[in-house]
Amino acid sequence: MKKGLLIVYSGPSGVGKSTILKELLEDKKLNLAFSISMTTRALRGEEKDGVDYFFVDKKTFEKAIEEDAFLEYASYVDNYYGTPKAYVEQKREEGKNVILEIDVQGGLQVNEKCPDAISIFIEPPSIEELKKRLIGRGTDDLKVIEKRLKQVKREIKSSKTYKYHVINNVLEDAVKEVKEIIKKEMDN
Repeated sequence: MKKGLLIVYSGPSGVGKSTILKELLEDKKLNLAFSISMTTRALRGEEKDGVDYFFVDKKTFEKAIEEDAFLEYASYVDNYYGTPKAYVEQKREEGKNVILEIDVQGGLQVNEKCPDAISIFIEPPSIEELKKRLIGRGTDDLKVIEKRLKQVKREIKSSKTYKYHVINNVLEDAVKEVKEIIKKEMDN
């Protein structure tokens, strides 16, 4: 059995990553497995351990850091989040193409540790269009949106090392382009 791909999938908030990812995961020909992250934050609502995240305490997470058990990890708002190596490798050995939806900093860590990773960065057609989308969501005030847009500029600059860049102007086109990238890499 051929080992599965490792796909690093990133992009700024509001660019449509989750919408594209949902379409990708529904395409059985892509043979995708979504990577489950480990976190120290508490379960929310309907979340399930081992489905949405692997929920652990801080001591367990820090022990995993010491044992170099993560492809990448970060601390965010007093909680740790990380991608467990063992889970990803198990899925890849099963022949699954594992997709990691992570931020650019995490993506850079994975790309450095795993030179065989396929990195895909989803970009907005423009900063102005992204601003319209974020405003249209109605979830953040203008001050927060402006802060996000500054972060987006940094993320786009940092994403230059990603192998593929897909502009999400028209959703269907972006989905098609990402599917084509994955299929091409599966054939290599």
